[in-house]
Amino acid sequence: MVLLLLMIVLALTVASTPLLDRLLGRNAGWPVAAVFLGLAVLVAAQAPQVLGAGVPLEFSRPWMPQIGVSLHLRMDGLGWLFTMLVTGIGALIMAYSTRYFPPGRRLGFYFLMSLFALAMTGLVLADDVVLLFVFWELTTIASFYLIGLSGVSASRPAIRTFLLTAMGGLALLAAVVLLIVRTGTTQLSAILADTSWTQDTGFASLVAVLVAVAVFTKSAQFPFHYWLPDAMAASTPVSAYLHAAAMVKAGIYLAMRFTPAFGDLMVWNTLLITLGLTTAVIGAVFALQQHDLKRLAAFSTVSQLGFLVAVIGVGTPAALVAAAVHTVAHALFKSALFMVVGLVDHQTGTRDLRQLGGLRRRMPVTATVAALSALSMAGIPPLLGFISKENLFESLLHAPGPAWFGPVAGAVAVAAAAFTFAYSFRFVYGAFGGEPRGDARERTATEARSSFWFPAILASLGGVLLGLTVPALDPLVNEVALNATHQAADAHLLLWHGFNAALGMSALAIGLGALLSWRSRSGEALAGRDLVPVTGVRVFEALYDGIIRAGRRTGDLTRTDSPAFHLGVPMVLIIALALVTVVFRLDLPSPAGETSLGLDWLLVGLMVVAVGAAVVTRSRMAGLALVGVAGFTVALWLFFLGAFDVALTQLLVEILTVVVAVLVLRRLPRRFHAVRRRRTVLTAAIAIGAGLAAGLGAYALTGRRELSPVAEYLLAHAPEDTGGTNVVNTILVDYRALDTLGELTVLGVAGLIIIAVIRSSDLLPVHSSRQVVVGPANAAHDPTDNTVLMRTVGRFLMPLLVIWSLYLLFRGHNEPGGGFIAGLVGGAGFALTYLSAASDRAARIRLAYPAIIGTGVLVAAFSGFLGYLEGSFLKPLHAEIPLAWGDYFHFTTAFVFDVGVYLAVVGVLLTALNELGLERGGPGSDGAVPPGTDTTVPPDTDAHDPADSTTGGKR
Repeated sequence: MVLLLLMIVLALTVASTPLLDRLLGRNAGWPVAAVFLGLAVLVAAQAPQVLGAGVPLEFSRPWMPQIGVSLHLRMDGLGWLFTMLVTGIGALIMAYSTRYFPPGRRLGFYFLMSLFALAMTGLVLADDVVLLFVFWELTTIASFYLIGLSGVSASRPAIRTFLLTAMGGLALLAAVVLLIVRTGTTQLSAILADTSWTQDTGFASLVAVLVAVAVFTKSAQFPFHYWLPDAMAASTPVSAYLHAAAMVKAGIYLAMRFTPAFGDLMVWNTLLITLGLTTAVIGAVFALQQHDLKRLAAFSTVSQLGFLVAVIGVGTPAALVAAAVHTVAHALFKSALFMVVGLVDHQTGTRDLRQLGGLRRRMPVTATVAALSALSMAGIPPLLGFISKENLFESLLHAPGPAWFGPVAGAVAVAAAAFTFAYSFRFVYGAFGGEPRGDARERTATEARSSFWFPAILASLGGVLLGLTVPALDPLVNEVALNATHQAADAHLLLWHGFNAALGMSALAIGLGALLSWRSRSGEALAGRDLVPVTGVRVFEALYDGIIRAGRRTGDLTRTDSPAFHLGVPMVLIIALALVTVVFRLDLPSPAGETSLGLDWLLVGLMVVAVGAAVVTRSRMAGLALVGVAGFTVALWLFFLGAFDVALTQLLVEILTVVVAVLVLRRLPRRFHAVRRRRTVLTAAIAIGAGLAAGLGAYALTGRRELSPVAEYLLAHAPEDTGGTNVVNTILVDYRALDTLGELTVLGVAGLIIIAVIRSSDLLPVHSSRQVVVGPANAAHDPTDNTVLMRTVGRFLMPLLVIWSLYLLFRGHNEPGGGFIAGLVGGAGFALTYLSAASDRAARIRLAYPAIIGTGVLVAAFSGFLGYLEGSFLKPLHAEIPLAWGDYFHFTTAFVFDVGVYLAVVGVLLTALNELGLERGGPGSDGAVPPGTDTTVPPDTDAHDPADSTTGGKR
């Protein structure tokens, strides 16, 4: 249960951060840091079992059991390592953030950072590939928003980062699908233990390339390396956590996790080693060129990640030991260096090395942190970075492939390490050495408060202490290597291994780095120069613009604002499909039993008349009324066929559609615009052909045959499966509840869109400020007198409609009814109240309809989460509740789902009535005619439009 507790605490932390942010402001980081620290202690307490005994922690609950997907969490040594990084480094960054941001800042920073920590923890603990992909994408989304928090200037970098890492996510998704199809399971540990698919070299190589693309995009490897420096538009705490210690490590984790399957594949070894070392070199060179201290740290991160990817590509247990050690070392020294960047920027107001210098005298603690961290990054003993760098060199010397490949890889690594020494020296000396070079603020900067630099010094001291006590990491790195290669490792980490090749390579790298620093004047000779003609950002933007242009030109082939064109295409396709069926004499089932009744043809005739009249009329109101007649005919037909539920729904939808449509038509001309006769004939031909094709197709495919096997199953098993006898309702809220939830969400969004569009548009009210009165002032035209009958009826009918709606809601699981029909009945009651009102002011329904919509969707979703108590989302729970008279009441969470449907439907109808039907501002909005208003009605205006008198006489 430790893993479940870990995820629950992180989820609760995410949920509580908005309240903490509101109450504490920037100081909300302290309780969040305390939670992270507590979780780090909890994870550390599992070390004896996970690292000592080698027994992973596991937790599993069904998630999507029909397709075999589970919420399966597993913590082995590899998962333990990355979970410690997420929580431990996270605690330091959260504490650091409390003093980085100005007082009173509340922009959702802690919410997004906690959400990212939750996603990253879920990623490294997921033992189901579908779950792993979900958390992988969640890290991408959280990163996008965190970068974007920095303002307008960060918008484009956030988009570039999101699109690039999302592309890697698509590659991972493709790999996940291939693995599930080939192995028949979604459990990651089972997939990696299955040797059948890895023996198919072609298949395994394809999956390896897809996983490698995901790794390269997330961990900023060439040619995708540019996004990480570009993402430095984010605040420094975000960079310290996501882009140094956590997010970029997601790719490293994925590469290490899949090493058992791909470690012996030459395509995997070649890709990771060559591109990893390429990234290490170019990242180090670009870092040495930077004037901005933060961009220098960003490119150095790119370089260090290149080292990690390259050594993982070697694939041996010793190489994975080196990767584990360097992962720890990099998280410590890079998070500390980014925190140093924030300290310098905060205290001096600049990150430009040309404006800095001499800060060691005024900021001695910050200078110490920078020196210790940079020394570890440069690989200087006795720091942990020195030990990890030696192990990297040793492993790369034994890279798989031709005999020359290992020494060449080692030589390239030495070159990259030499540049690492040079940019590490530039980082420290440029900011803290020499003499002050800036203006008054840089010259008078002082040390920050201890609460600000304390997290940074803890991270830097971690590299020192672990370097001096490095044998303590033996159980961890050996277990990580075992988990990552499925081969036992017997590493004994020491600060001094004697004189060997790795020590010589390390000494050579330091010497070359020192020489490079001297010859380039600490990097100043290279800084600011364009060594390559293009940048990654320019290439991305060029590709992005090209794709957009190509998409626009493709869309132009069919883009149109004409509804006739959009309707015409599917209609023509329907006709074509019917012609194909007839010409090729495709076999169709023959109708069974009696094919038609006299009543059927009567209703068909009524529908033909209604549709035909709707087509030829020029009046919008007449057209609406005739379409309503067609709808009522369909409802009547359904009643005769015995489909009471569907017929009632159709009837209520038609009534409310007419009401809402009239409100829309008030804003439109009363007549349709004139069209050419040729177009009328063409569209009529298409419509008639499509209608006949669809009707004949439905007749041929269904007729009046007996029930289908699906219908027979539902009728026979619905009472046992769902506890309900109303099959229509059980289909909606039990069998296909997820589909209904999606439709409900769309309905709710449509209601919110009505609000947004109406309130943000420049649409004029129905009437201008010049009010009109039709005819003489008598009772027939008085809005108060001519609605007295409807008000009298509505006063008694409204409560009855509400009661009836609740009755339909409660009985829907066993008798005709349900949440949707009940919501329509309740909405009809409100529509009656609106229509019978004498004015806009009296018609206004003062209910928080957006909240009603949101509550409905949330209630429906909440009922779905209750299903997890029995293992699956939206799985209905059932209970027999004893009643006082000895009977039992069958309760099901499907009823709770129906309540959500009811609320959402009522909320959307209230939205339509209030937003479309009520005037906003202007004289006479309450229905009264202001004194002195000209009441003359010009001839041939819309004052006599029937639409103007269809809402209870309101003006």
